[in-house]
Amino acid sequence: MGEFVGKVAIVTGASSGIGRASALAFAAAGANVVAADVDVAGGEETVRLIDAAGGTAVFQGADVSRVEEVDALVQRAVSEYGGLDVAFNNAGIEGTMAPVTECTLETWDRTIAVNLSGVFYAMRAEIPAMLDRGAGAIVNCASIAGLVGFPALPAYVASKHGVVGMTKSAALECATQGIRINALCPGVIDTPMVQRVTTDEEVKHAFEQAEPVHRFGRPEEMADVTLWLCSERASFVTGQAIAADGGWTAQ
Repeated sequence: MGEFVGKVAIVTGASSGIGRASALAFAAAGANVVAADVDVAGGEETVRLIDAAGGTAVFQGADVSRVEEVDALVQRAVSEYGGLDVAFNNAGIEGTMAPVTECTLETWDRTIAVNLSGVFYAMRAEIPAMLDRGAGAIVNCASIAGLVGFPALPAYVASKHGVVGMTKSAALECATQGIRINALCPGVIDTPMVQRVTTDEEVKHAFEQAEPVHRFGRPEEMADVTLWLCSERASFVTGQAIAADGGWTAQ
């Protein structure tokens, strides 16, 4: 395809799932990829897969809840490849399921730190780097939980709603500066995160039936939407929360 030849892309949460699929897709489309994650082994495996497919990538360990590590990630992209053109701020955690009255402060603080503050830290560093290039595109990974509520996931739902709101604000700030910013809102996708909560076959079946298409989404399907949002084909799309959810939020 070659749509991103000469472009530099950051993907956080790149060790597995949607992040890995997106890092592979960006590389296959010609981008120089900086794959970031706290999971060093998984992130390095993503880079090996990219190398094996003939792409170009480096791994950068980064806990997105730590601003200095996010700043170092963006600096790595600039020093390694000369700049930054696109970013997929995908890193996230689900936290421990519990109703509001039983959600621990630890779960709340950690989930907000990774899912919401992590995206803020990322955009805070990425936007200036993109302004230096004169243009750019950012996709923040939210969730259908950024569009509708789910019981027993107060921190996760709050963090993802926050990502959607912050995406809209940042998009308006950058609208005349050549940088487009959108949020991807996946439905139930077959990733390690979802697999952790669907180990029971009955629970898995219930999740599948809750999707109008009666199946889980694939990480590669989310990568396709992400690449489109970062491409010139989406040149008039900014400030949007795009639900790629098998129809879940249409119900």
